[in-house]
Amino acid sequence: MSDADRQTTGSSGHGQRVAVVGAGMAGITCTRSLVRAGRSVTLIDKARGPGGRMSTRRTEHGAIDHGAQYFTARNPRFREEVNAWIADGVVQEWHGPLATIGSDGLMMIRGDNRRFVGVPRMSALTRHLSASCKTLFNWRVARIERHGTDWWLHEERGARLGPFDLVVVAVPAPQAIPLLQGAPSLAMRARSAVLAGCYAVMLVYDERLPLPFDGAFVNRGPLSWIARNSSKPGREGAETWVLHASPDWSEAHIEEPPDQVIPMLLAAFAEAVNAKLPQPLLAVAHRWRHALPINLLEEPCLFDPELAIGACGDWCGGPRVEGAYLSGAALADLVIAHRDQPAG
Repeated sequence: MSDADRQTTGSSGHGQRVAVVGAGMAGITCTRSLVRAGRSVTLIDKARGPGGRMSTRRTEHGAIDHGAQYFTARNPRFREEVNAWIADGVVQEWHGPLATIGSDGLMMIRGDNRRFVGVPRMSALTRHLSASCKTLFNWRVARIERHGTDWWLHEERGARLGPFDLVVVAVPAPQAIPLLQGAPSLAMRARSAVLAGCYAVMLVYDERLPLPFDGAFVNRGPLSWIARNSSKPGREGAETWVLHASPDWSEAHIEEPPDQVIPMLLAAFAEAVNAKLPQPLLAVAHRWRHALPINLLEEPCLFDPELAIGACGDWCGGPRVEGAYLSGAALADLVIAHRDQPAG
């Protein structure tokens, strides 16, 4: 085996050595469920740490959640998990007042759903959940190939990892398609999912903005969401805000550089709140190319038991953090329920 190869360890039984590509909520959930069922799982991600779209940007003024802003819990299975996270001290309820901004102006939201956030930042939750997993970060999977009954993962710089008995692809559908070429039926299903981009702008101010809400759904202009990130529990530091552009606006401007996007969305922020806003101390933009599932698959996950490969994510069956969790859990359930076959 060359220096570029990495050999996995674990049982040789079918389905026992598992690679999970993507360390967002879906991938982490699937990994943890499979580990509890006795599988030997390696969780792999191209980033420096876990989180996916639950990532947080660290700045000299404090951390800012620039991806998922909060999550709700409607499904009983997910509610039970959220209660455990609260007990672990990594999740709290966010009680900030919310509003909607539309053609009729600003309206405060009353008696809405409970909203939860990771503390002291959104990424703290995924870091907590992945702490007990065998992980490999800064490793970008370029292709996944099957040799006999084994799967091998190939990194873009030439390294490879394997062998694995089963592979889970837990990344956005457009990124999953090339990784599922060894399972054409799954790749075809993944092509049915459509995800829109989202431009996010993170802002730091030296004073509290005199706005009556901590988050608002914007139904006009370029923006879809604005939030006082510093109002969330556990946050410390300066006054921070996050702006999310709408899917249509983001798609139309996705190739434009941040220095052009920032002033446009700052102007949209002032227009949405109908106020003259001070200049921010810091303004940083982040481009999420595959942020919002707008055409979902009906299935909660994809799985080919004969080829021993599957896919999961919030583009399967339900969006948001809850949807990602339920998709990862559903795929783990299928893998665990599938009767192991001899390796060969």
